[in-house]
Amino acid sequence: MNINNRVTELFGIKYPIIQGGMVWVSGWKLASAVSENGGLGLIGAGSMKADLLREHIQKCKAATQKPFGVNLPLLRNDAADLVKVIVEENVKIVFTSAGHPGKFIEEFKKHGITVAHVIANLKQAKKAESVGCDTVVAEGVEAGGHNGSDEITTLALVPYISENVEIPVIAAGGISSGKAILAALALGAEGAQIGTLFAASVESSAHENFKQAILNAKETDTALILKKIAMARVIKNKFAEDAIKAEYSGVGEETLKRILGEKRERRGIFEGDLEEGMLEAGQGAAQITKLKTVKEIFDELISGFDKQFEYLLKINSER
Repeated sequence: MNINNRVTELFGIKYPIIQGGMVWVSGWKLASAVSENGGLGLIGAGSMKADLLREHIQKCKAATQKPFGVNLPLLRNDAADLVKVIVEENVKIVFTSAGHPGKFIEEFKKHGITVAHVIANLKQAKKAESVGCDTVVAEGVEAGGHNGSDEITTLALVPYISENVEIPVIAAGGISSGKAILAALALGAEGAQIGTLFAASVESSAHENFKQAILNAKETDTALILKKIAMARVIKNKFAEDAIKAEYSGVGEETLKRILGEKRERRGIFEGDLEEGMLEAGQGAAQITKLKTVKEIFDELISGFDKQFEYLLKINSER
């Protein structure tokens, strides 16, 4: 994998591979390991208060001299406090999601911060481009965690977005192999964001039960739940089945919010409650069968990419 494009240049990375900034998963150990191996590691601020985020940023700086960033869900009530920490700690890359991309853009740009925004349709991509975001992450509905309500797949979303914006596009959703990275680039993306594969890594801060649930998952074992209030893709368990049954019965938003309750993500991902926790994972989980280090993951991603690329060159030359 020898690629030099707008995404690698934008972030100063060797490979166009970005690790998703997942709640309860993406701490400094995972982010620094990804960056050390040539990708872009992201600290997931969505499950951190300001003081904890500062601690993770400082530990990440101590662990790697290579670029890393912070993922910031804009809907958080304390988002401004997290932005303050990001600026004070001189983090130069921020991925924003779940909110208006222009909310803190002036503050970011004033401090020379490169900004990516996660989008799920063209309207959102155009908005991100218009306010000054440097790149967008086009995330298909195959992705784990919270998704766009339009349920557009990565295969359909990425080429459409890349053909209709001028800024570079990063593909996300269901990407768990070197082949999938190559496919994303063929669709018009200039990078690939990978979540679930890294969530099941040795360096992930997730509970071992959650990691094992990913390793055990088959292609039919994830589902979209809570479509009326906060749609998410999760591994099926008792909580997910209860939520699905409630939705099919036609209950209202307030009832669904009661079913969701509080701290479901923490219970499932960080505490390892496989029955009542929210186990966010993408459809690519079926391809993940063994716990690996980040280095092992990178070695397989790169070799898989190169092998498939060489195969395509070979069959093309034989035509």
